[in-house]
Amino acid sequence: MAHIDFEIGGATRGASIDTLIVAGWTGRDRAAVEHHIAELEAIGVKPPRAVPCFYRVGANLLTSETAIDVAGSDSSGEVEFVLVSLVDGLHVAVGSDHTDRRVEAYGITVSKQMCPKPVGRGLWRFGDVDAHWDELMLRSWVTRRGARELYQEGPVARMLAPRDLMARYLGGSGVLPVGTAMYCGTLATVNGSIGGGERFEIELEDPRSQRKLRHAYTARCLEMAD
Repeated sequence: MAHIDFEIGGATRGASIDTLIVAGWTGRDRAAVEHHIAELEAIGVKPPRAVPCFYRVGANLLTSETAIDVAGSDSSGEVEFVLVSLVDGLHVAVGSDHTDRRVEAYGITVSKQMCPKPVGRGLWRFGDVDAHWDELMLRSWVTRRGARELYQEGPVARMLAPRDLMARYLGGSGVLPVGTAMYCGTLATVNGSIGGGERFEIELEDPRSQRKLRHAYTARCLEMAD
């Protein structure tokens, strides 16, 4: 279980998260998803059993800290919108599905469990953005050897909508159980190259209300003993 001090409308609210889910292969363009699956299969990554696929990971991996520790230098982040179900309803956060890429090559489920999952403390009520959901934008930046560059950018409309994702996960219409957080898929990188760095910044923007959810963290690469 993870305890996060979220911020909603300027007020801090502590919440316990006991279920953490990472949704994968969530693109709305099914042909593009199938093409990407074939590309990965060609280099040895096993295809998912279903599309989208829901990976259950330890809730203790969820963190709002600004620094994480990872094993070796083969991990990287990816910006995602995160659905967070609390007692007073469904909320939206911005997070990073930080993943070990070397482990991902032989086991996606295992790779999802290898790294902490950073999430920003800021929350929006889902009801406040539901009607204009497809207008929201995701972005990320990576800093490598002191140089900061745009890493990902695009609309959330490229991924399945929250209600669709929840229905597929639950097997019917409804809202995630209280105490559940779900990472909901990511964008391709700007230059087509996946890679980590010493700092990762993530952002979810609502252009209509001119609001942004932001988070940034550093990744410390622990020395490998073998």
